Amino acid sequence: MGAEILKKDLVLLDFWISPFGQRCRIALAEKGIPYEYSEQDLLGTKSDLLLCSNPVHKKIPVLLHDGRPICESLVILNYLEDAFPEASYPRLLPPSDEPYARAQARFWAAYTDRVYDVGTKLWKLKGEAQVQARAEFAQVLRNLDGELGDKAFFGGEAFGFVDAALAPHTAWLPSYERYGELSVEETAPRLAAWARRCGERESVAKSLHSPEKVDEFINLLKKFYGIE
Repeated sequence: MGAEILKKDLVLLDFWISPFGQRCRIALAEKGIPYEYSEQDLLGTKSDLLLCSNPVHKKIPVLLHDGRPICESLVILNYLEDAFPEASYPRLLPPSDEPYARAQARFWAAYTDRVYDVGTKLWKLKGEAQVQARAEFAQVLRNLDGELGDKAFFGGEAFGFVDAALAPHTAWLPSYERYGELSVEETAPRLAAWARRCGERESVAKSLHSPEKVDEFINLLKKFYGIE
């Protein structure tokens, strides 16, 4: 199986509910790039293919292009922009002659990881630590809301790099709201409206799972980590 996969042009090693893998799926769909999907086991025994492809972090997503691995989701998104140029494929980053705009897009795409990093604390922590995490999470939402402003998408009128990076986290927001006892709509209303717009896109709708599935997975993780 591993040898057969390595012969394929483009293969994504991924895990069904991972928002980091989902951002790669969204980007591939937006750019119209065909690929093969390879589901990986993250909570059990990791495959030799995954361990060989990403020996440093031993995690998904990994994109295999003609057998050569590209690791880390945002690195993959940048690679797709370089390896599949805009002459043939829609771009997600601003044009190459706008280096400042490209740098800003990359900055905010990296910042979107904070939604997951801080959101995870809301269901992992208790007491004062959770209260602090709630305040931190609310600030993350406000920062994103401020950067979005009144634009349809983070880059303007067109769905782009930051949108692809952040969209997968929207399916997790209802769980974060419940555990953190906060409202995304009240904290970041423009971001909440943006999330609804993203959910209407085919690339996003086909890549994400329902909030109910996300909540089931969080409960599985709590059992896995022994969190009451």
